[in-house]
Amino acid sequence: MQSNITANEIRKDFPVLQRKINGHPLVYLDNSATSQKPLQVTETMKRYYENHNANIHRSVHKLAEEATEIFESSRKNIASFINANPEETIFTKNATESINLVAYAWGLGLQKGDEIITTIMEHHSNIVPWQFLASRGIKLKFIDITDDGLLKIDQLENELNSNTKLVAVTHVSNVLGTINPIEDISSMAHNAGALCLVDAAQGAPKIKIDVKKINCDFLAFTAHKMLGPMGMGVLYGKKELLEKINPFNYGGDMIRTVTKEGSTWNDLPWKFEAGTSNVSGAVGLSTAIDYLKKIGMENVREHDKNMMQYAIDVLSTIKGIKIYGPLTAENRSGALSFNLGDIHPHDLATILNDKGIAIRSGHHCAQPLMERLGVPATSRASFYIYNTLEEIDRLAEGLEHAKNVFKIE
Repeated sequence: MQSNITANEIRKDFPVLQRKINGHPLVYLDNSATSQKPLQVTETMKRYYENHNANIHRSVHKLAEEATEIFESSRKNIASFINANPEETIFTKNATESINLVAYAWGLGLQKGDEIITTIMEHHSNIVPWQFLASRGIKLKFIDITDDGLLKIDQLENELNSNTKLVAVTHVSNVLGTINPIEDISSMAHNAGALCLVDAAQGAPKIKIDVKKINCDFLAFTAHKMLGPMGMGVLYGKKELLEKINPFNYGGDMIRTVTKEGSTWNDLPWKFEAGTSNVSGAVGLSTAIDYLKKIGMENVREHDKNMMQYAIDVLSTIKGIKIYGPLTAENRSGALSFNLGDIHPHDLATILNDKGIAIRSGHHCAQPLMERLGVPATSRASFYIYNTLEEIDRLAEGLEHAKNVFKIE
């Protein structure tokens, strides 16, 4: 796949990319935080609100029937994208809520002395919920990384034992870009009698997901990082597990019956979807998935690798730069974190913004990883399907400009 040709065609669907910032064409390199949205997504959501808006699963009038059909058809499409069944595909408002659902609905059944294993490269969303359980007597362990940003699989193997109940691991690090071997990790967890949860917030937008092949027990991802709207997330869970555990939220739509004495729960997946659903969010994510499927996830990944390797090769020539994570695109995806001399990442991001280049600076909601790397923060450029090789050249020029501003040799 020729990255630039394909990306330049795709860019026509993203009006925001035509903007100028401070007189310069926008170079949007903050896709690990959120992706931009194509016209196909925003227009489909607009059509839903203009023609079909109603509350679902309740009324029998025409609009309600249409809205319910649209919502559940979207679920089927989204489930198919990860090779899941619709009843195993729960809608949440983001990946963070998906992980919290597991922590509360499943995790509160753990006993003192049980253990959860996660990694030092996790986003806070895959750390803080387990720390909540740790405050209730559960032991929380962290797997370290090598100096080149790869997970220490041998340490994971050594830490697994009969007390391990869950291994919670990111598919792709939002800082290092490291792609973890989640199939192997899932198998190792099961061999120890534990479950496996995958945080696929960074992986699902760029790498084809097959939950049956991974054989994970839970998997979380979010719409807004993969061309969809904000406020829409997904939790996949194996049916036999979801049927055993109690709901996370309580109220309307997740009940079967309510009496003064008690309540019974709805079938899957609605058992975990209390209150009015985000119908337009489901429509938007389903349309985003159609957009990605039309491109082909194998082409999305190939473009990702081309962009990443070119960025590593080009930025590595800049004197004074420190790149974090693997230096080969085969082992990483999406995000490229770095520091440039002693320029603070926030200052660097400000200088680049003056040139119309949008990157992320800070700890990226991964403070334990920052501590492991020995830095308070990094700069991060992250790429998606509409980015071009020329934009990486613009980034390199911007970094050289920043060196001149701060008088760094």
